[in-house]
Amino acid sequence: MELRGDKVVLRPVTDDDAEILEGVVREPEVAAWWSPPDSYEDMLAVIFEGEVIGAVQFDEETDSEFRHASIDIFLTAGCHGKGLGADTVRTLARWLVQDRGHHRLTIDPAAANTAAIRCYSKIGFKPVGVMRAYERDHCTGAWRDGLLMDLLADELA
Repeated sequence: MELRGDKVVLRPVTDDDAEILEGVVREPEVAAWWSPPDSYEDMLAVIFEGEVIGAVQFDEETDSEFRHASIDIFLTAGCHGKGLGADTVRTLARWLVQDRGHHRLTIDPAAANTAAIRCYSKIGFKPVGVMRAYERDHCTGAWRDGLLMDLLADELA
């Protein structure tokens, strides 16, 4: 599978990508919001100008009564603020809607991650509500709030 956005390409993570991604999640600007995962094998590498700059993952709820998909993303700090996160999420969202048939997508940034929230809002995600003490900050051990955001297929920008 390979998905092409306006600026990025998404493809399955390879063994060679894992070391790069491990470095990305340890960058202070990324580590503030992401803990190193146990594995990168279920993720898609985000490629910009031939280089791996991060990863994105999705999860699908297949129960027909609750069918939807969720998205998570991280990019190297040097690529923040350049529209690459929005292009990545939009590219994956289009595939999830058009090819996988999802009518609703969710994303759940930390409530304090204003840059991520601004990025997802540009694509059309809307705040649903605050999930109190939703995730543990792996750096401090404290619980922090998450913001549940969703996007309906016909709202995809």
